[in-house]
Amino acid sequence: MSKRLKVLFLASDCNPAWHSLPALIYEYYCALKPHADITLVTHIRNKEHIDAVKTEQDNIIYLDTELIARPFFRLAQFLARDPNKAMTLQVALSYPSNIYFEFCVWRRYKSALQSGKYDIVHRASPMSPTIPSPMASWSPIPFVIGPVLGGLPWPKVFRNEMRREGEWMNYLRKAHVLMPYYRSTYRRASAILAGYKHTVGDIPKKDHKRVIEFSEGGIHPEDFPEKKFKSSDKRTILFVGRMVPFKQPEVLIRCFEKSETLRKHHLILVGDGPELVRLRELVEELNLSSSIELTGSVSITRVREMMYESDIFAFPSIREQGGGVITMASMSSTPSVVVDYGGPATRVPEGCGIKVPLGDVGQIIDSFTKELEALVESPETIKKLGLAAREFTQNFYSWSWKATKTMEIYEWVLGRVSRKPDFWQKD
Repeated sequence: MSKRLKVLFLASDCNPAWHSLPALIYEYYCALKPHADITLVTHIRNKEHIDAVKTEQDNIIYLDTELIARPFFRLAQFLARDPNKAMTLQVALSYPSNIYFEFCVWRRYKSALQSGKYDIVHRASPMSPTIPSPMASWSPIPFVIGPVLGGLPWPKVFRNEMRREGEWMNYLRKAHVLMPYYRSTYRRASAILAGYKHTVGDIPKKDHKRVIEFSEGGIHPEDFPEKKFKSSDKRTILFVGRMVPFKQPEVLIRCFEKSETLRKHHLILVGDGPELVRLRELVEELNLSSSIELTGSVSITRVREMMYESDIFAFPSIREQGGGVITMASMSSTPSVVVDYGGPATRVPEGCGIKVPLGDVGQIIDSFTKELEALVESPETIKKLGLAAREFTQNFYSWSWKATKTMEIYEWVLGRVSRKPDFWQKD
């Protein structure tokens, strides 16, 4: 039996109690634990929530870098003015604290790395491809980064939405290639896990030979029982997401305004954000309250229930880097209708849902209206697409699959196997 690999797993953002990426990274760490000896190095801010769920077998180190992290976080919040906006700015201002975090890691583990106590250094977060890792250069052993997620351009026809999102910093985004450690991160990395094709395109071309497409996020299949498809003539269409301009929840309201067929059914918009009040007023103004419901924020448990209760998941986001909520819908056998751009284009392959072309707002409304009208009239198609979506997602988005593929990548960078791993390759 081969010796278990010893991995130094760097994840400044790693928290089981937080939404989105920090929770995802914690799940990734937990998936890897049965396969290797993992030392998790994370930020002190995550200690309370990780300690509440960790086991005796966990080896977790907490680093306190608040001296640098706190003032830059406060500056980012002040300039953004809304935690849901100016994400490019918020990521950019996390640069100093992330560099300092890795400096503290190096100071603590330099001797252990140089003496061969670890086999791999894996930086799993931050996930932005614009935040470099000095550990890529400092580490004397193979270094893996990712999955990184980002690099999706704003569609030109949605520049107004970009401004409404407070994304003025997006005009300066390409300046990140000039920041210290950026080029060396990808030049020195033994493997680069990149979430999607648009992320691969954001990585220097000369380093693509070490890039492995590795979609972020995951599920535990046992958490998703088989769906019992209902026979009601009234369909439920569900949207779940932040109420912000680029998610385009208004598109679905306009579809119902446009279509008498859709108004016979039920649209539920779940989520909170700066657009919520305006959208509620719009529904009232258009006299659509009998067919459209805006719930605001609900618990993740309730979201999962609603996925099963719904017939169609409609997600007209025009700049979705990933789209984890689509994975939840797919595992509920609820097929998705999405814009064929960014993460949803990968998460909804042919035959597992409906993808409409990226266009301007009017074109997207027309496309969504047409596809939703067809689906509400065809329960057989809904079931067929839903079952196919579940099968695809179960195959490629289970945490066990992601852990298996990660271990293959570790073996590859250590030179123990010659064939470069392929995330989408089933043996």
